[in-house]
Amino acid sequence: RYSLFYNHLKNIEENEGGLDKFSKSYKTFGVNQFVDGGIYCKEWAPGAEAVFLAGDFNGWNPFSHPYKKMEYGKWELFIPPGQDGYPPVPHGSKLKVVICAQNGELLYRISPWARYVVRDEDKVNYDWVHWSPPQSYIHKHPSPKRLKSLRIYESHVGIASPEGKVASYKNFTYNVLPRIKDLGYNCVQLMAIMEHAYYASFGYQVTSFFAASSRYGTPDDLKEMIDVAHSMGITVLLDVVHSHASKNSEDGLNKFDGTDSCFFHSGHRGNHQLWDSRLFDYANWEVLRFLLSNLRMWIEDYRFDGFRFDGVTSMLYHHHGIGTGFSGDYNEYFGLHVDEDALCYLMLANHMIKFLHPECITIAEDVSGMPALCRPVAEGGGGFDYRLAMAIPDKWIQIIKELKDEDWNMGNIVHTLTNRRYEEKYIAYAESHDQALVGDKTLAFRLMDAEMYTNMSVLSPLTPVIDRGIQLHKMIRLITHALGGESYLNFMG
Repeated sequence: RYSLFYNHLKNIEENEGGLDKFSKSYKTFGVNQFVDGGIYCKEWAPGAEAVFLAGDFNGWNPFSHPYKKMEYGKWELFIPPGQDGYPPVPHGSKLKVVICAQNGELLYRISPWARYVVRDEDKVNYDWVHWSPPQSYIHKHPSPKRLKSLRIYESHVGIASPEGKVASYKNFTYNVLPRIKDLGYNCVQLMAIMEHAYYASFGYQVTSFFAASSRYGTPDDLKEMIDVAHSMGITVLLDVVHSHASKNSEDGLNKFDGTDSCFFHSGHRGNHQLWDSRLFDYANWEVLRFLLSNLRMWIEDYRFDGFRFDGVTSMLYHHHGIGTGFSGDYNEYFGLHVDEDALCYLMLANHMIKFLHPECITIAEDVSGMPALCRPVAEGGGGFDYRLAMAIPDKWIQIIKELKDEDWNMGNIVHTLTNRRYEEKYIAYAESHDQALVGDKTLAFRLMDAEMYTNMSVLSPLTPVIDRGIQLHKMIRLITHALGGESYLNFMG
């Protein structure tokens, strides 16, 4: 594993001028504005016959601005500044990359590197909007010092309001952050920030990887939110989804260049049968560029302090963990069923983050318990700082569902809470969005159910159900916090 990682790193050093330059590609790919107002556009579309840029700026003429073909399937276009140095593509105007596919079809696509996409009320699809404001948000507060122990408030901006609507970044900044601070949390983990067309996927079917979701506000609103969190000494983590991508092709990455592959494996290997989504080809040079640059952009543009990597189990194995129970036998973690390219990508990502931003924190959501995933890359490990203790919430649900109170087995509970890889750090939690949202109930609802609606008021008499529910809820959180790991997480829902 280490030699595979080392060879990749050496290749990047020799062919791309180093990891620093390679992972900064978000500054050259997509549509970027020069200081003089000129626009430089670059795309990777290996399956395209020709590539053009169309938009409000040229009256949607599909052929007036052709890209020049470069080697390795890349295309570039330079549009000089207008008179008086005005940018030829104004801020806020709509754009599309026009791909001439191999069968002659014209495909209108959003650039994979688009920074801002919006959906009009009456439309189904998202539109790519050129985001280049004359005055971008300037961060005023430094990032907090790296924490020794995290108290994470896992949150979703859209549901952070008592009103029946999608809440905004502004609402979170002014109404929710002060509460999080008052409650004693020192870290916020944000779900559903990367743009996703399907809101009910809770941000796990990403369509635009470089765009902060526009349904909560503008990119500057998000930057302000993170800045205000930093002013309170709160660390901000992004829930990053690099394990798969949405199947949308009109406003997603799928079939970007008209072929079945491009960013993904072609055929059966490129589809996740349970999630109905596309799977990245981590062996591909340009996919590595895309994903590493994506992490870098969220750290440097938005000032995120780290990441929680979603779906790591799906990445690590060719079987994606489907229909597999992990017993802890080492044959389950080493062998041909491990996707070495994906593992190598995770090692590269962690190496890059630690190399360029040593204060950043990375967390793996891995249900399999892959050994050494949270040991340094230099030891041949995966390089993560923490992993989520995913067996603990499942244990609590099983106990509440199947056992009477007097049958709880303390030995079994303590074993589950303390059963973890030696010298690897864990984040304990009694429940997260996984338990609370996905066709499931929160612990409180499991314990108190219907009486939650009728008997939670101080004005009504305390019933045995509510009394027991609240006591057990407190005890569950206390023992999880005490024994479950080196850090703690709670979900806002």
